[in-house]
Amino acid sequence: MTEPSVGQPAGREAGAPAPRAGRRGRGRLAGLAGRAVVLALGVFFALLPFVWMARTAFGPSQSALSLTANPIPESVSFHAFQRAFEEAHLGRALVTGIVVSLAILVLQLLTAIPAAYVFAWVPFRGRAAVFGLVLATLLVPSQVTAIPNYVTISALGFANTRVGLVLPFMTSAASIFLLRQYMTTIPVSVLEAARMDGLGLLRTLRTIVVPLSMPAIATVSVFSFLLSFNEYLWPLLEARSPEIHTPPLALVTMMNSPSMGLPDFAVLSAGALIISLPSLVVFLVAQRRLTAGLTGTGVGG
Repeated sequence: MTEPSVGQPAGREAGAPAPRAGRRGRGRLAGLAGRAVVLALGVFFALLPFVWMARTAFGPSQSALSLTANPIPESVSFHAFQRAFEEAHLGRALVTGIVVSLAILVLQLLTAIPAAYVFAWVPFRGRAAVFGLVLATLLVPSQVTAIPNYVTISALGFANTRVGLVLPFMTSAASIFLLRQYMTTIPVSVLEAARMDGLGLLRTLRTIVVPLSMPAIATVSVFSFLLSFNEYLWPLLEARSPEIHTPPLALVTMMNSPSMGLPDFAVLSAGALIISLPSLVVFLVAQRRLTAGLTGTGVGG
């Protein structure tokens, strides 16, 4: 039996490794526990407004004014949802919002996909400068262009129409940028093989680039629909008739109605919950492709 050397703790064989693996394991567990706590807090604070909105919508009228932190209402009622549909005409507003958002989405895809393909793979003189101008438009706030857009739409005769709600958003610099960055990850060998097979630019775009870029296209589609559906400033300027009010504008119009007096927070919460459902459904349906588009995976990695 080997005698322990000088300075070696008793009870451990000579040459045995120090318990570093145990310390690393405990450190890893502590790190995982810390990340879990941070994620749990983030989820809690992210969901708290939605949970409180649902609690107010299903609870008694003006229950949001009571100083209680109970997330479960005293009684459950669907009366607020009925009033929101009737007083804000949310059924008509939802149809208008979905139609306008889908029209904007189709136009943005028809303009952004070819533009992104050209900026990614078609060399021409001044390409970097033109792409820089496209990116520079991202620095211009939408509030700055609202009045010029309204003057233009009015001069074209599309004021107070659904067409006027769509035209200013028929393209998107952010969509062009995101699609272009994703298309640059397509292997050059794939495009060279398409060119050797005799495919032109349009056929290459339609049969090769678009299918490979579907994660990015799905990401752009989700962002486009959500931004268009929740747009408030432009419909406020352009949509004067209640028949073409979008969901956010219809909800605000109901809240500012003189007949309501003090706003009924249960009705407002019910309306907000109703108009948030299309966005939630779109996000859940496209969640996987949205994640792939944001992380840049799906073509080369």
